[in-house]
Amino acid sequence: MDRTQRTARMPARPRAERGAANRRGGEMAEEAVALHYMGRGCRVLARRWRSVAGEIDLVVQDGETVVAVEVKRASTHDTAALRLSPRQRARLCAALALFCEGQDAAGAPDGRRFDLALVDGMGRVELYPNAWGEDW
Repeated sequence: MDRTQRTARMPARPRAERGAANRRGGEMAEEAVALHYMGRGCRVLARRWRSVAGEIDLVVQDGETVVAVEVKRASTHDTAALRLSPRQRARLCAALALFCEGQDAAGAPDGRRFDLALVDGMGRVELYPNAWGEDW
C-alpha cells in the first residue's frame, strides 16, 4: 500500500487534536514518573515549573538533594532518550539554578542533580539519576 492509499483510508487528525493527545500523553508520563519518585520516598516540590530560563517537568527532593527531572516519552526508551538535546540540558541547568535561588535558604537542600526519566509506549519508567551535571 502506498502513501496515497493509506491517506485515503485514514484521514489525518486535525493538528489541535494531535497536540491535545500529545499533551495528555506527556502529562500521564510525568504523573507516572512522579509516582515512581514518591514510591522511593522522594517529595515532589513542583510540576512543570516555569521560569524565564525554561520549564522543568518535575522538581523533586531526594534527601538533601534537589532534583530536576526531564521526562521524555516515546514508543521505546531508546527513542525517548534521543529527544533530549544539549540545548534543553542547558535550559534545565539554568532553570534549576533559578528554582534553587527562590527557595528558603534555611530549609533548602544542599545538593542538585539532573535526572532523565524515560517512559515508553507501555508506560514503563526508566530513570537515569545524575544523567548530566551543570558543568557537562
